[in-house]
Amino acid sequence: MFKKSTLLLVALLLALVTALAACGPDREEEPPADTGADTDTDVGADEEATKPESLTIWANDSDNELDLYEELGAKYTEKTGIEVEIVPFSMLEQVDALSLDAPAGRGPDLFFQPHDMVGNIYLQGLAAELELTEEQLAGYPEGAIDAFFYNGHQLGIPVVTETYALFYNTDLVPDAPQTMDELMEIAANLTNASQDEYGFLMEATNFYFAYPFLTGPGGYVFGTDEEGSLNPDDIGLAKDGAVQGAELIQSWFENGYMPRGINGDIMSGLFRDGKVGAVVTGPWSIQEYRADLGDSFAIAPLPTVDGEPLNSFSGVKGWMVSEYSEHKDWATDLALFFTNAENAERNFELTGELPARVDVEIDDELRAAILEQAQHAIPMPNIPEMGQVWEPMGDALEFISQGDDAREVLEEAVEQIIEQIELTRAGQ
Repeated sequence: MFKKSTLLLVALLLALVTALAACGPDREEEPPADTGADTDTDVGADEEATKPESLTIWANDSDNELDLYEELGAKYTEKTGIEVEIVPFSMLEQVDALSLDAPAGRGPDLFFQPHDMVGNIYLQGLAAELELTEEQLAGYPEGAIDAFFYNGHQLGIPVVTETYALFYNTDLVPDAPQTMDELMEIAANLTNASQDEYGFLMEATNFYFAYPFLTGPGGYVFGTDEEGSLNPDDIGLAKDGAVQGAELIQSWFENGYMPRGINGDIMSGLFRDGKVGAVVTGPWSIQEYRADLGDSFAIAPLPTVDGEPLNSFSGVKGWMVSEYSEHKDWATDLALFFTNAENAERNFELTGELPARVDVEIDDELRAAILEQAQHAIPMPNIPEMGQVWEPMGDALEFISQGDDAREVLEEAVEQIIEQIELTRAGQ
């Protein structure tokens, strides 16, 4: 039996506990980990219980993008109670700064990068490996997801994508060509080189634009391993398919459809003057072309080859979670929020950049055609070895345009690429 003094002590302790609880912060009750309660976020219950007061993002420092993320950050704060601190920071300078600031605890939770930097970022250990479900990834194009996949790991969430398509003058080409054969007919019928008039022009010696015509028949840059990662020891730029594509490009010059020495400035000038039926370029040209050609300006996806769409190169920009973030799950949740369908559409409205989503309708006929082509686009390889490809392939295409044997030139280019890759590895 308890003594009165003991009972009095217990009563006093209970009163004290009750008083302390009443004075504590007014927190929302969090669902326990095993209830499966809906928290309206993509984070787990353990992370929900340690919700941060704020998350820091390094946003690319263009005015439109900063306005966008001020708006979206406020929406996220309203939804979760987490403040979003926005630091304007050129994406081209973020990686160098991150390698210095992040280990010292001064880095962001999220940073913004083009996908071709992923390999370098991974090798420096700057990006967290993301564990994303199929449900979370629904709505993003497979190619855009793959752009941030490296060495068996998903390292980022895509925001916007960019590729090129067929831009044409409806006064000269009333209907967009559906096949390469139709495009070649346009080239044959409209070309009068002595008058600087052409049916079809492109920067044919620029590997970025020539890529779909080399890979359409079966060429490729790098093969993949069993895990789906790019294999720099498997280079397909001198395979039969690539040679076939290179011979097609060569025929454009041999037939007089395309002048030797063609570049982007020459091509754009002639197109804007109404002297070219169709050109291959990207959304960066829309504003000036529309200003010069008005309602005669239209865009279509690239034509097909043997019934198959041509796979253009694409560039993808997206959010990456810092390996040094103390709130990786919440940072991932913020990136998914920024890039959901509703906010992706808002991104397009404010920046004009094409969303890396398949479930967003673009109310712009010109850009919608580029977005359609983007569904068939292949991200530029994101491994560091890609840096050794551009110059040899540019030189090869120049020689091919001048009539050199396509197979011999491509084989020599591949040998140069292999040598440069080996030299780079030896210096590491």
